[in-house]
Amino acid sequence: MKKIAVIGSSGGNLRSQGGADPQKMMAEIFAQAKAAGIEVSAIQFILTEGSMDKISMDMAAALFSLDEVGQLISGKQQKLSEINEQAKMTDQQLAQRILNGEIDGLMLLSCDPKGVNNQALSAAATMKIPVAGTGGTSMAETASLGVRIIAQSGTTGTTNRTRAISAISAFAKEWQLKYTPVIGSAGNQQLETNVFKRISLRGIMMAAMPGFIGMALSLALSKLPGLSGLEDIFTTLVGFLPVIVATIAAKQISGMDEVGIVAGVLAGALAVDGGIIGGMAVGILAGILVYYISNFCFKHGVPGTTINIAAGGLAGLLAGLVGKYLLSPIALTLGNGIKQAIDAVLAFNPILAGTVAGALIWFAIIGGVYHAAILPIVLLEMEATGFSFLGAIDMVCLVIVCAGIQLAYIIKPRNAGDRPTAIANIFINLLFGTFVEAAYPFMFSNKKVFGGTILAATLAGTLVGLLNVRTTAYVPAFMAPLMSNDNLVATVIVMVCAFLMACVFTLLANVGGKKSR
Repeated sequence: MKKIAVIGSSGGNLRSQGGADPQKMMAEIFAQAKAAGIEVSAIQFILTEGSMDKISMDMAAALFSLDEVGQLISGKQQKLSEINEQAKMTDQQLAQRILNGEIDGLMLLSCDPKGVNNQALSAAATMKIPVAGTGGTSMAETASLGVRIIAQSGTTGTTNRTRAISAISAFAKEWQLKYTPVIGSAGNQQLETNVFKRISLRGIMMAAMPGFIGMALSLALSKLPGLSGLEDIFTTLVGFLPVIVATIAAKQISGMDEVGIVAGVLAGALAVDGGIIGGMAVGILAGILVYYISNFCFKHGVPGTTINIAAGGLAGLLAGLVGKYLLSPIALTLGNGIKQAIDAVLAFNPILAGTVAGALIWFAIIGGVYHAAILPIVLLEMEATGFSFLGAIDMVCLVIVCAGIQLAYIIKPRNAGDRPTAIANIFINLLFGTFVEAAYPFMFSNKKVFGGTILAATLAGTLVGLLNVRTTAYVPAFMAPLMSNDNLVATVIVMVCAFLMACVFTLLANVGGKKSR
C-alpha cells in the first residue's frame, strides 16, 4: 500500500475555506485516500487562531499530528514561535522517513517550503517522490526546491472535498491505482457510484419545509394590525421558493457541498418561473451535472479552483438555461394542473373530499405514501396561497388526533409507562406540530384504538371540508389558526373537535380492557 504524508498549515485563504477545522478537513483526506487504497502515514499541520496573512510569532497555534494508532491529535496550544520549533523537529523526522523510503508521496496544504517544511520537501526533491497540493505562493516556492509536483492549485475557491479528491486523483493516476472519489457521505461509496440513486423527492421536500413555513408565517403576521407590509415579504419569499428547492436538490445529489449550493442557486434563479416543480427539476439536473463535471475534471488533473468554477458555475448555468427555456413551462403547467385538480375536487364536494382525505391520511403515513406524494402537494398549494387543504388535513387529522390519543392515555393509562410517555408526546404534538408516529404504539396494540383513530380523523376531515378550513402543518398548534385562510374561528372549532373526538374514542376503546402493570 502506498503511503503519503500531509503537511501544511491553516494559511491565509485556507483558514476560511476549511483549514480552521483540521478534524473535518483531514477526515475528507482520509476518506478519499482510503478509497484509493492509500494510507495517510503522517500529518504535520499547524493551526493558528487567525489568518497567516497577518502573521505574528505571538499568535496562538497548535500542531496536529497522528498518534500511534493513526488518529489525528492536537498538541498543546502555544505561541506560533514555539509551535514552529516543534514543527521543525517533526519536519526532520519526516524527512528521514522520506529518505528511508517510508513515504511515497506528499500532500501539501499551504505549507512553508522555506521554514518548517523545508527538510521534508528537500528530501522529497532528492527522492523524486510525487507531490500534490494547494496554496499559490507555497506551491511556487515548493517548485523552486526541485520537487516533482504532479498536481497543484491555488486555494481560492476550493473546498475540503475538492482539495482532497484533486490530490488523491493525482496520486492514483501516478501509481496507477483504481480510484473512484467518495462524493457524499464520507466512506459511503454506494451512493457515489450511481448519482441517480441520490434523487429523493421526499428528502428534498422535507429539507425545504422551513422555507415554506417561513413564507406562511410572513403571510399570517401580515394579517395582524400594523404588519400589513409583511405581505410584500410573503410575495418575495414565494418567488424564492424554487431557488430554495433547487439549491437543496443540487447539494444533496451532487454531494459537493458548497459547489452544489452555488450550482443550485444559479439554476433555481434562472428557472423561478417554473415554480417549485421547476426548481426541483433544475436542481436535480444541476446536481447531476456538478457530479459528472467535477469527476471529469478530477480525472484530467484540472486545478482545484478551476474544478469548483467549472462544476458550480457551468453546471448551474447549463441547468438553469435548460430549466428556463424547456423545463419551466412544462413544470408550471404541471403544477397548475395539480392545484386546479384539487380546487375542482373541493368545488365539486368539499365535504366528501375532506371525509375521504381524513379517512385515508393515517393509512398514507403508515404506508410511507405521505412524504412521497402528499407532502409535495401540500407545498404546491402553499406556494400559491400560503395555506393548504391537505395541510389542514395533516394538522387536524394527524397532529391533533394524535394529541387527543395522548390525552386519553394521560387521563387513563393502560400501564405504568403510558402516562409519562403520553405527556412527552402531547407536548411535541402541540408545541411543534409533528411526531404523529407517537400514536403508533397505542394504535397497533389495540384494534379498537386504531379504529377510533381512523373514525376521529374521518369526522375531523369532514369538518375541514364543511367549514372550508385551510392551514398548514409542522407549526405549533396554536399558530395553525393564525396561518389559515382568514377562517380562524372555524379552524379552532375543527381542531378542538378533532382533539376531543380522538380522546373520547380512545377512552371508550379502552373501556373494559385489562390494565397491565
